[in-house]
Amino acid sequence: MSGGAAWKWAAVGAAALAMAPLALILVGGAVVVAGPGYQCTVAPAATTGGPPAGSAAAPSEGGSWDTAQMANAAAIVRAGAEKNLPPRGWTIAVATAMQESTLRNLANSSVPESLALPHEGTGHDHDSVGLFQQRPGWGTVAQRMTPSYAAGKFYGALREVDGWERMPLTAAAQAVQVSGFPDAYAKWESEAEHLVQVVRGQLGITCTSGGTGEWRLPLPEGSYDFGSPFGMRGQSLHRGVDLIADTGTPVFAAATGTVISAECTSAYCDRPGSPSLPGCGLAIEIQHAGGIGTTYCHLVSARVGPGQRVAAGEEIGRVGSTGHSSGPHLHFQVHRPAPPISNDTAVDPVPFLADLGVKF
Repeated sequence: MSGGAAWKWAAVGAAALAMAPLALILVGGAVVVAGPGYQCTVAPAATTGGPPAGSAAAPSEGGSWDTAQMANAAAIVRAGAEKNLPPRGWTIAVATAMQESTLRNLANSSVPESLALPHEGTGHDHDSVGLFQQRPGWGTVAQRMTPSYAAGKFYGALREVDGWERMPLTAAAQAVQVSGFPDAYAKWESEAEHLVQVVRGQLGITCTSGGTGEWRLPLPEGSYDFGSPFGMRGQSLHRGVDLIADTGTPVFAAATGTVISAECTSAYCDRPGSPSLPGCGLAIEIQHAGGIGTTYCHLVSARVGPGQRVAAGEEIGRVGSTGHSSGPHLHFQVHRPAPPISNDTAVDPVPFLADLGVKF
């Protein structure tokens, strides 16, 4: 493992970047997005070749979920897109409905037959009905058993949860549902993510995010193995993703922006660090448009300095193992909102980039 010269740059204040709106286009494997906020569009069936908005994909694409269940998932996803919530919110909602009703629009024995509500079975939880088993305070029986209405109410409550985008799915769902089984939602996360992607493709949903421009992976495709994900690691929160790559692998700016800092954040960066050495090693922070920042840690060398403008895909440094590290890798963080670029603003890079069509 080769050592690198320690780069030390003085940090500068975050720069506010003004960018003209861009159209939604594809550029190679990256996505160009536009708009002042998160916005989603459901394409007409004639354009996408898929089923009408709010209907279901083929059951075979959804695994064990049948046509009726997938239609309900589609209604939930469509409601989230119409409310311009990022897809992470759709996954939380679908997972919640999987747990509460197995994606079936359930009535209960207290629902008057005179209402003639369409439903797919009878639940047994007091006066709770519908996909989310919502109680009377959420609306009338007819409203709560209308999938689009029930999903809309769920999303409205989710938006009121401070920091829900950065919460584990279980915590976000529980903050809305206040369930007697708060840990039950977690087991549905992977299935919900898959079903959301199937439905999203069928409905032709596209989303844009804050005028952030083109985004790409921070390392060359095929040059790395995915290591530790974002989330709890022991007793502490791992606030980024680790991409294991050889020393000297080029590191790219994930999007156009301005370098805020490029400095050694540990006791030394002129040689490999160790698990006992605190700090991010040689690290670069970049401020992007749309209130988003990125951090690149453990570098062996840096090619940029504070105040420098960089383009998406421009080489900014090389993979190393400086700082708190047991081997060569890139620790990559996404921050939103930014500034500040700090641990408190770190969000999971995987769903963030996936929402923009970029996958690790």
